[in-house]
Amino acid sequence: MEKIKVGVVFGGMSTENEVSVLSAGSILENIDRERFEVFPIYIDKQGKWNIFIEDGNKRELGAKVENVIAIENIEKYLQKLDVIFPVLHGLYGEDGTIQGLFELLKIPYVGCRVLASSVGMDKVYTKIVFEKAGLNQTPYEYVRKYKDTYIYIDKNFNEKISNLKEIAKKITENLEFPMFVKPSNSGSSVGVKKAESEKELIENIEYASKFDSKILVEQGVIGKEVECAVLGNEEVIASCVGEIKSEDEFYSYDAKYKNKESKTEIPADLPREISEKIRKQAIKAFKSIDGKGLSRVDFFVEDKTNKIIINEINTMPGFTNISMYPKMLEKSGISYKELITNLIELALEK
Repeated sequence: MEKIKVGVVFGGMSTENEVSVLSAGSILENIDRERFEVFPIYIDKQGKWNIFIEDGNKRELGAKVENVIAIENIEKYLQKLDVIFPVLHGLYGEDGTIQGLFELLKIPYVGCRVLASSVGMDKVYTKIVFEKAGLNQTPYEYVRKYKDTYIYIDKNFNEKISNLKEIAKKITENLEFPMFVKPSNSGSSVGVKKAESEKELIENIEYASKFDSKILVEQGVIGKEVECAVLGNEEVIASCVGEIKSEDEFYSYDAKYKNKESKTEIPADLPREISEKIRKQAIKAFKSIDGKGLSRVDFFVEDKTNKIIINEINTMPGFTNISMYPKMLEKSGISYKELITNLIELALEK
């Protein structure tokens, strides 16, 4: 039987290039070579596409990707493939842009399509969709930077140009400390900071604006940070629930990939009825953005009330050897190798 030609695209121009390299390394190591002929493609930080010559070496976070040959005609190279697995995190990979390219070239690809990818990447618009779906969320505020000015955007999308001191005062009238300040379009908690005072809030909005012109400010939640993996197109399944136990103040980029004391617990230590509600809400969140293939949905479970609060959805979650998405599905009975095969089959079906 002729093997299916799979392009594994990784790297990319986002701040998550290095995480993507680790994710791709795990996929290349585990993909079923008897069924699939693999074509690894590395996009560097400048956006140049390269054929990656596999060397069998395991890379540490931040290691340089070498053994590459520049692709002269990207369109021609991609069109010889049967399906593409874009293991890209963040902007220009998880936000609908590259999905649009594959749609134009009529090449099947793993994961969410253009709309779900773009909505899932933009935290502000994800919240708007989740609100419509009736999913419980923490209170939030929306700020936009334009050139050297800041714009406060209210719940009815009325805009008011103001200075950061006035915006921070307005936010503190509506939200309580601690608050989390996030770039709207960023993954792996890049650019996210915790604010305990008005001064920190101003500083953190300025910091987040270095990563995106749209900034989300959320009221903090005291509780467990939990996640659930979903898999499927129309018939969607949810994994068991896993808990993040960060050694840092919150599950930041460094806590995820550099602090070896951060731990995960799969399954999470939760009452069964809470876990079941989370699993159902994970599927609802996925379907509300018109998700396809896979996503990881993140929640909080409030300490005092056991109230479930949805945090965000990741349409191309990490696939590294420490990533929650494959680990939760493995605990639910789907091995890493089976998961890769399932995702490719779902892409061809989609």
